[in-house]
Amino acid sequence: MSTRFKTIALVGDLMIGRGISMAAKTRAPETFWGDLLPMLQSCDGVIGNLESPITTSKPEWRQCWKAFRFAADPRTLALLTTANVRAVTLANNHILDRRGRGLCETLVHLDGDGIRHAGAGRHLQEAITPALLDLGGLSVGVIALTDNMPEFAAGPSRPGVNYVRIDASGSSLALVAQLVRGLRASGADLIILSAHWGPNLRPWPPARFQYFARAAIDLGVDIFYGHSAHLFQGVEARGHGLILYDTGDFLDDYWTFPGIRTDRSFVFLADLCEGRLMRLRMVPVVVSKSRVRQAQGLEGDAIQRCMIRRCRPFETRIHTAYGWLEVVLPAPRLPIARRGLALAPWRRKDVRLVRRELEQRS
Repeated sequence: MSTRFKTIALVGDLMIGRGISMAAKTRAPETFWGDLLPMLQSCDGVIGNLESPITTSKPEWRQCWKAFRFAADPRTLALLTTANVRAVTLANNHILDRRGRGLCETLVHLDGDGIRHAGAGRHLQEAITPALLDLGGLSVGVIALTDNMPEFAAGPSRPGVNYVRIDASGSSLALVAQLVRGLRASGADLIILSAHWGPNLRPWPPARFQYFARAAIDLGVDIFYGHSAHLFQGVEARGHGLILYDTGDFLDDYWTFPGIRTDRSFVFLADLCEGRLMRLRMVPVVVSKSRVRQAQGLEGDAIQRCMIRRCRPFETRIHTAYGWLEVVLPAPRLPIARRGLALAPWRRKDVRLVRRELEQRS
């Protein structure tokens, strides 16, 4: 594994169908990402939730009632590659909007452009199987699941998503534990668990969701990466892991709900050293129709204050610095045995040096 510092950007929902798909036929891919593009391109990799199949297939999902059905033209792949999107999660309530054929075409398009994916597949085994992403010597495992749309659940020979129930029964957590063990055995240095979960437009995660996320971290997940609510929720540090309860929206053509700021979110930058999470930087953004940009001035301050409020119930130690919010994780005191490293115990001086170099790199 490389000893260089690494930065992974986690972003919310990428809904590239409808208006964005139409705009992609005439607009340059760079224009959708605004002034965030240099930041995204400078990361070692961007991971997002793909909220639309990429397909030319026309038949829509009709097996149950559904308010919205999305699809994106294959030309939208240029948006993802331009923004350095190296992996996407597919376990969500829209990836089968063009039925099984649309999902299968999506997998072919993503594979053709070298974008890793997890959470949906041509059959149950493929839907469950995590993605393994190589970021210049850092091996990142991505598990993806959803509790939305049980009708989308994959079967032994049926295309679909990795559907699970979010509860304390143990079966879902047993699956997480099994996948974590498999990824560690495959050499994963960092494990991200993506969950497209929960009710929409809620600023706080339900208690059973908090239990599930914390249990996943205790089972060996490094970053719990939630999304679906269309609102960002609080962040929690647990041991040497991070829980992003909901990362909100990031690129879409949605209209803004009256009085509900679905147009505000963050780029979540996870900084690592030797494969170990050192800190999380949260850069405030504004999501407008078919475009995203960095929030500046009073607007950025308001978004940051909102995140600070939503982090208070989790007693997250959060700081404001350089136009973003920062969560610094506790330094490990023991050798990192699970990654096969023999690092000396960290001291405060070491942490200061690491943070200094991270600042220089950013």
